[in-house]
Amino acid sequence: MPEGDIETYYEDGKWKNRPQGNTRASNTHDTKAEAQSVGRDMARDRGVEHLIKKKDGTIGERNTYPRSRDPRQTRG
Repeated sequence: MPEGDIETYYEDGKWKNRPQGNTRASNTHDTKAEAQSVGRDMARDRGVEHLIKKKDGTIGERNTYPRSRDPRQTRG
């Protein structure tokens, strides 16, 4: 994951967002939906990729912003 991409992850009972390369979360949320929404906005503002991890730490979803930067041309 390139430096600066946004990562949404679960840690210590909270959902968190952080830019890749940072050791601390930028924000914390009680639900995954809240964290995912804020993380998406952060990624759009920065024009980077947004990785959404599952509780077990594996990548569940990956989105590139803006869409034109996505190396794959498939929808999904």
